[in-house]
Amino acid sequence: MIQVDQALSIIAENSCKMPIRKIKVAKSLGFVLAEAIYSPMDMPPFRQSAMDGYAFMHGELQQFNVVSTSQAGDFSNKKIKKDQAIRIFTGAYVPDNLDTVVMQEHTTVKNKTVEITKMPARFANVRSKGEQIKENELVLENNTVITPAAIGFLACLGITEITVYAKPKVAIVVTGNELVKVGKKLTEGKIYESNSIMLEAALQGIGIKKIETFRVKDNLKATKRIIKSCLAAFDVVLVSGGISVGDYDFVKEALLFNGVEELFYKINQKPGKPLFFGKKDKTIVFALPGNPASTLASFYIYVHPALKINMGFESIHLPKIKRKITAQFENITGKTLFLKGLCDDEKVTVLESQSSAMLNTFAVANALIYLPYDAVNIEKNQEVLVIPLN
Repeated sequence: MIQVDQALSIIAENSCKMPIRKIKVAKSLGFVLAEAIYSPMDMPPFRQSAMDGYAFMHGELQQFNVVSTSQAGDFSNKKIKKDQAIRIFTGAYVPDNLDTVVMQEHTTVKNKTVEITKMPARFANVRSKGEQIKENELVLENNTVITPAAIGFLACLGITEITVYAKPKVAIVVTGNELVKVGKKLTEGKIYESNSIMLEAALQGIGIKKIETFRVKDNLKATKRIIKSCLAAFDVVLVSGGISVGDYDFVKEALLFNGVEELFYKINQKPGKPLFFGKKDKTIVFALPGNPASTLASFYIYVHPALKINMGFESIHLPKIKRKITAQFENITGKTLFLKGLCDDEKVTVLESQSSAMLNTFAVANALIYLPYDAVNIEKNQEVLVIPLN
């Protein structure tokens, strides 16, 4: 049995980035760039008006004859005289020999003559060519996470495809004779299976969409068969349940039978002690405890960083912050604890129902309180580490 930090180190050492591929910019939200992007053009590509108003040559005059109109999308580079101005709109082309735009609110117009009532500074309200970015300048660095704003920026530069790290395909294998699919009739001795739905939601929450769920009874032959097929077809395999030491827990045996290298088994923690991590070729495997709270806590602490590595992220762990605990707490287990909690800007409260089988408080928790195995007596208002679950 190993400590939490050892487990995290082993996971980081044995998880790797997915292959790179080209995708459409419009479909790239949440992906991580696998190469830097440089601008193919100046943006804006011409001098633009930043306001609705009038473009003119700045000087001593305050009254001008309005000789033409420039709307966004129009182009005319006709030379305009010093006593002339053009009606112009936001985003429209500014002719080369005009240097300033006055907003329409600062003018009066009569019989095609505009008088400036509040003179702007020279060059005001004119966006220069390449003001935002110049041709061949860096647009986005390698390892940048693509956001809606990044997509918009790339699109305005005419970029349609980018190179990113692929996202992993994930298999969820759920074991247990007692489990019934939600929506089916529940008979005596059975419970509804919720872990696969919960894990799928957690995966989608970090942008993974290629997910398949498989269900298997507590049968060694069937477990071996399902695991074999998943190892061949998926980048990550998450097994829920069947990893403890009961007479009907066949998962570890099935994993080893199929050539999965055991990298660790069991962590000195609560919940989630019987957690298995292994690898076969480039496929990584987590066998998670079957109790729902253990499953979800283990996902946040261990599976999440492995998946972030797969997707090319540089920051892989959920952040830790410090908060003052609202009541005294004693950790007599000798284990690292991940406690469901409610946290605000200053304090954190340990919730009731910390059992690994219970999701009722997990459903309202917004944080996990991290208490190391050697933290025994926690005093009220003592600062503790908290992992927000936003």
